[in-house]
Amino acid sequence: MIKAEYIWVDGGQPTHKLRSKTRVLDKGSWLERRAELPEWGFDGSSTGQATGEHSDCLLHPVFHCPDPIRGDDHLLVLCEVNGADDLPHATNTRALLREVAERFADQEPLFGIEQEYTMFQGARPLGWPDGGYPAPQGPFYCGVGADEVFGRPIVEQHLEACLAAGLTLSGINAEVMPGQWEFQVGPEDPLDVCDQLLIARWLLFRIGEDHDVSVSLDPKPVRGDWNGAGAHTNFSTRAMREEGGLAVIEAACDKLRARHELHIANYGEGIERRLTGLHETCPYTEFRWAVGHRGASIRIPLHVAKAGQGYLEDRRPCSNMDPYVVTRLMLESACG
Repeated sequence: MIKAEYIWVDGGQPTHKLRSKTRVLDKGSWLERRAELPEWGFDGSSTGQATGEHSDCLLHPVFHCPDPIRGDDHLLVLCEVNGADDLPHATNTRALLREVAERFADQEPLFGIEQEYTMFQGARPLGWPDGGYPAPQGPFYCGVGADEVFGRPIVEQHLEACLAAGLTLSGINAEVMPGQWEFQVGPEDPLDVCDQLLIARWLLFRIGEDHDVSVSLDPKPVRGDWNGAGAHTNFSTRAMREEGGLAVIEAACDKLRARHELHIANYGEGIERRLTGLHETCPYTEFRWAVGHRGASIRIPLHVAKAGQGYLEDRRPCSNMDPYVVTRLMLESACG
């Protein structure tokens, strides 16, 4: 028998969360059909996606990979949510991205997402002293040593799990605030990078259970003079990656400027707490792009400017952003 963990995005407010449940499949039947996973139902009234008198919602499998926690032939299965009419549910933001990704597929867009997160043990970030604060920020970013880095066993276990699942993780690093880390997914096409990011988030939350550590995607987990948590999103089209691409990148920055308010409104709850103009951010009320400037809304990496081609980095998305929404808006704004 095969255990398939069906994973989906709920209707939680103000930020959607991940849910999952296990379905046992006949191994022989699954191996014969390989690409066909059965649809399944769930109680939408318990996930903020339906009322009690019309509670049935449908899980439509769209992405699957090996389950590195259960091992063997067990699976992680990411699903879109459909209503009882089998049409995309209002919370199904992946369906909207599907349409936009198809529209701009000829431009060969690629995305890479830098997912920051904060580990907590109880009410305090992992490694923080009881009843006080750690030393000021500075030595913790990409640090080494038990007095500067906290949670590395979880981070390493998560990296190994993602690689075993076949996800395109391109790196990890300790972040500026102690207890805060980052992993990077991509580069991949729009749907793949989002699907893989959600699976990677689920694995992180699940591995945290085994260590009695919770993982927060709050964009400002600790008030005061501490960095927030973002999901910087790197983006390029074929034209940006080819000779003369810098001019295309700069034109895209101007297009993104024109829809700045729309992006800010959809880049994650609590964005005004994070984008203050301090801690390597541009205020959410402003838009600016620049080369090599981490206080810009859009950063063009220095090596991209020197090469005259490459990609741009949107530094506005929060750690709790919906990747399907962020990538859709970037495609619509930069490619339209």
